[in-house]
Amino acid sequence: LDQDLSLVEIADVVQMSMYHFSRLFKQSTGLSPHQYVTNCRIEKAKRLLARTEEAINQISQQVGFQNQSHFTNV
Repeated sequence: LDQDLSLVEIADVVQMSMYHFSRLFKQSTGLSPHQYVTNCRIEKAKRLLARTEEAINQISQQVGFQNQSHFTNV
């Protein structure tokens, strides 16, 4: 989750077109791949915020947000 995950790269791994992967993913999960990854990042951040003394900016980077401002907005 701490790495930049592009839809193209994920679709390549499963050997599907970006469009086909995105459509099937949303059909299966009810979320777009981007929404799913964002939700996973937020859930991990919640656990880290509750269990560690790390600063918010460190946690935001650990879970893959480019900066604390974007993390806070999400």
